[in-house]
Parts: sequence; structure tokens; C-alpha cells
Amino acid sequence: MQRLALFDLDNTLIDLDAAFVSWAEEFAEDHGLGQDGVGWLLSLDRNGLPHRELFFRAVRDQFRLSHPVEDLWAAYRRRMPYLVECRPEVLAGLSELRAEGWRVGIVTNGMADNQLGKIQRTGLADVVHGYALSGAEGIRKPDIGLFEIAAQRCGATLSMGGWMVGDHFIKDIAGGRTASLRTVWINRTPHRAKSIKLIT
Repeated sequence: MQRLALFDLDNTLIDLDAAFVSWAEEFAEDHGLGQDGVGWLLSLDRNGLPHRELFFRAVRDQFRLSHPVEDLWAAYRRRMPYLVECRPEVLAGLSELRAEGWRVGIVTNGMADNQLGKIQRTGLADVVHGYALSGAEGIRKPDIGLFEIAAQRCGATLSMGGWMVGDHFIKDIAGGRTASLRTVWINRTPHRAKSIKLIT
């Protein structure tokens, strides 16, 4: 099996949940929504509408905002790359994989501007060989095609095997297995604790 390691981005390499809390607090302050507004935004994200276009439609309606949904969503995408962080030990670990001869890539769903901004501003672009963004390619995980694009940009091919690491059981783990990759599932419980499960 070749040394290929593909990683999901949000809540795998970076802590999107923590960044979203920061965004919700900023948004609530900017629009005078108070702490109840912060709680409502977090609840909607975690339990209701994670798709951002639908999310911001609900936000606009709930708080009777005059801003178009497209403007709210675009402002979110511009801001999030400045709020997410990649822990130094994650960057170091990816660099060590590369030094040991692994081809390292990112395969992620999301709007291209948002996801690319996160990859670039966190320093991840400097420690991986390539990445595939669903918003740029027009296909989404668990579609095998997005994994294949990521592998190719790392100078590899799915036919030679490898690994996929992610937190979503369908998009990352089932998708990775369909792509003939071994998988590592980062299982995030409702209490925010983390566990890692190897699924071969």
C-alpha cells in the first residue's frame, strides 16, 4: 500500500466548532442579538441547519434582518478563515509525515473561497501536497471523484490504496472506504469529547 494520507478539513485538521462560536458571538454583537441570540445561532448550527444558505435564511427570518441571505453568507465566508486555527502539533505532524515519505492531502466539502481561505491562513497549504475542494470541483464527499482528485494532486492514485482521516462517518469514512482507502474516524460525541477509531 502506498504512503498516501488524505484528511478532512473541518473538525479534523482545524476546530471549526470553536471558530463558529467566535463567529456567533461577533455576529450577535454586531446585530444587537444578545446572549440569547448567540445561543440560538449555536443551537441552529448544531441541531438544525448546518447548510449555510439555509442557515442564513433562517437567521435572517428569525432576527428580521434586512440583509440579503447571499450577503450574510458571503460575509461569513470572508470572516471564518480569520477565526479558525490549526494547532501547531497538527502542522508538525503533517510535516513529519511528509518527511517520512508520505503524500499528504486534504479533501473537503464546502465553498471554495471559504475552504481555501482556511487552508491558506492556517498554514496547512504549506504542509500538504495538494487538496480538493468540493466547491471548486463541483462534486462532494462521499463521491469517490473528490478523493481521486485529491490523490492525483498529491501525485498518487486511489488504486494503490492509502488512508482517509475524518470526523464524518458517511462523507469521510464510508466515502473513504468506497474509494478503497483505509480509514481513521475521529468520533466527536455530543459532549465534545473526541475518540479515534481505526476502520480498515
